[in-house]
Amino acid sequence: MDSFLNPMFLFDTVFVFGAAVLFCLYALWDLRKENHLAEARKSAASVLINAVPSPLSDPLMSDLRKQNWDDLPIEELTPLIGRRLIYSEKMMLAHVYLKKGALVPAHEHINEQFTYVLSGTLRFWLGEHADAPGDTYTDVGAGDVLVIPSNVRHRAEALEDTLDVDIFNPPRQDWIDKTDDYLRGTR
Repeated sequence: MDSFLNPMFLFDTVFVFGAAVLFCLYALWDLRKENHLAEARKSAASVLINAVPSPLSDPLMSDLRKQNWDDLPIEELTPLIGRRLIYSEKMMLAHVYLKKGALVPAHEHINEQFTYVLSGTLRFWLGEHADAPGDTYTDVGAGDVLVIPSNVRHRAEALEDTLDVDIFNPPRQDWIDKTDDYLRGTR
């Protein structure tokens, strides 16, 4: 019992107990401070999230959509050429299906065009060679991309069954309106 009353023992006990209490109070204060900071961050994030309009309420994103090619019908242009279209206000993406021997007559358009061949091979005659196809041509096979600038005349022939992806900017209005008679063989 005397050891409990020893002033050194009392000092050591009170000191350790006091230090533990102070540590707990500091931890609680720090935790409370972190909670306030977390709430402030959450509030700021909420303001930012609410400032970003949802795609459905934002008129600029009203065309936002996910599309699967298999959900689209193939539009038959001729017995040898078919296509599927996805387009927005400023871009058009098309799957073009060409059977061996299919011909795309010489034409030009204001639209820039990328032709990405997924399978098969297309032979292109470009510029002055489009109207008089001869020995100056470019073969575009699977994995190749042909970039056709605006107003460059071009013509193509499928050397084998081919699937290509055509990308246009702006969209081909004649394709949307189905007034592309040169491709349908009605011109």
